[in-house]
Amino acid sequence: MLSKNLRIFVAGHTGMVGSAVLRHFKQEGFEHLVTRTRQELDLLDQQAVRVFFQTEAIDLVILAAAKVGGIEANRSFPAEFIYENLAVTVNVVHESFSAGVRQLLFLGSSCIYPKLGPQPLKEEHLLTGPLEPTNEPYAVAKIAGIKLCQAYNRQYSTRYLSVMPTNLYGPNDNYDLRTSHVLPALIRKFHLAKLAQQGDWDGIAADQQHWGAIPDDILAGLAGIGEAAGHRSPFPGRFQNGAAGGAGVRLWGSGRPYREFLHVDDMADACLFVMGLDAEVIGDQGLFNVGCGQDLRIGDLATLVADIVGFSGAVIWDRTQPDGTPRKRLDISELRRRGWSPKIALEEGVRRTYTTYLADTRRR
Repeated sequence: MLSKNLRIFVAGHTGMVGSAVLRHFKQEGFEHLVTRTRQELDLLDQQAVRVFFQTEAIDLVILAAAKVGGIEANRSFPAEFIYENLAVTVNVVHESFSAGVRQLLFLGSSCIYPKLGPQPLKEEHLLTGPLEPTNEPYAVAKIAGIKLCQAYNRQYSTRYLSVMPTNLYGPNDNYDLRTSHVLPALIRKFHLAKLAQQGDWDGIAADQQHWGAIPDDILAGLAGIGEAAGHRSPFPGRFQNGAAGGAGVRLWGSGRPYREFLHVDDMADACLFVMGLDAEVIGDQGLFNVGCGQDLRIGDLATLVADIVGFSGAVIWDRTQPDGTPRKRLDISELRRRGWSPKIALEEGVRRTYTTYLADTRRR
């Protein structure tokens, strides 16, 4: 059981995971939560991180800060993904230790496991096979973070633990259509498609203003969807009849890969649970998978999201684009046998997330 008097630094508190951790810890009565925006503390700056830890008297660190993104972002910016994630992890872990911080939780990712690893993936499967090439730089940085924590534990008897979440979603997610992960991208694409079906071009413009630019190829698809439903598009001429191959929502790959999804509020709950475990039940490695233990095909996920959003049109799978890892379901038996399990079912979680998406759009 963690003391409510601990001074806890939540690194990355403005992101989806960090904000959920901050929200959950506040709800549980932790009052001494320390945060810094990137403008206030650049975690890539080792000297700035050193000064922060030497002056703030931190007792526990939740390291949720990371550069994250979907397949296209990882494929387009591999150097940034490996450098920034390595630098942030090294700076925070080492400067925490140098300042006498004995407790730290490092948040990784399920992409650390082999592309063709046995299913479900256990913690022991780490480093037993080649990684998925599309996000290998990010995965390598996360593996280095795990090993860094384990090395400090072994040499200095610290309590630096690691949790490996499956695909996360929920409030404060990234809806940029060039860098987002699959579930938020589906929510936004189907929402825009529904608006196009209704001829609500003002709604599309408002969404673009709130959530960021809509790429030209997606605008073209929206024009095609709207015109197929009898609504003339106001987009420039190059977008007219722009949905080549039919009017519908165009998605990457085949829709056949399986993925597992966990609501970020469940992830925050797991973070608190892991840090509250007694030292003797953790073991030497301090590594825990966090998921829901169930997965589904991306095609079935698309159907679920379309139904919740209210889009009734066609889905067009672009097989020229990569699928990524065929399957990566996490074995969460290590946490289950210690007493933790997720509470939010996928359909309920997606409904909550879409409701939040709409509310945030109106509020901004």
